Amino acid sequence: MSESPCVRNCCLDQHDCCLGCGRLLNEIIEWHSADKIRRDTILNLAAQRLTQRQQLYALRRPAADPSE
Repeated sequence: MSESPCVRNCCLDQHDCCLGCGRLLNEIIEWHSADKIRRDTILNLAAQRLTQRQQLYALRRPAADPSE
């Protein structure tokens, strides 16, 4: 069985997505009753969300000054 992706950094954004693990609130609640296939799906979706969040953050962050 897949282990919980929880990283103990629980904070939900405006879309009820955990900033720590990338799961939606309903996926967090569902986790313990989900079968392996559903857990794998949740893990994949959470990983995609975290990747998208990192990409958006990188786009919004000012470019580093090359002279530093």
